[in-house]
Amino acid sequence: MGVSGSGKSTVGAALAQRLGVPFIDADTLHPAANIAKMAAGEPLDDADRYPWLEQVGNWLSAHRAGAVVSCSALKRAYRDQLRAHCPGVEFVHLSGSAKLIGGRLAARTGHFMPTALLRSQLTTLEALGPDEAGMTVDIGPD
Repeated sequence: MGVSGSGKSTVGAALAQRLGVPFIDADTLHPAANIAKMAAGEPLDDADRYPWLEQVGNWLSAHRAGAVVSCSALKRAYRDQLRAHCPGVEFVHLSGSAKLIGGRLAARTGHFMPTALLRSQLTTLEALGPDEAGMTVDIGPD
């Protein structure tokens, strides 16, 4: 989990390979309307995210033996929605400074998410609570 540009897809794919489980980038499950909205520089709201998170949760529940999903899961409510599908899900929050992530976004090509939405995502982001299964990893070091 984490904001766009934090490395979710890269880390998620590597983790899934190491664990020998399926991987999916949740961005591939967004409906076209969500992608168009973000590409236009408009942040998604809860109503936009709900059906997408349902798709992510359905994918998770279909892989009960283990899987890795790269998904922003920015709010606890979003993580709760995923837990409703897969109660044992654990989160790895990839965390970094706005400067570091902004630089990564600016250097990235071929992705629908513009750098302009980073502030919105950072404002929306809720860190893992002490009662949530998972960990926070600083993306600054190599």
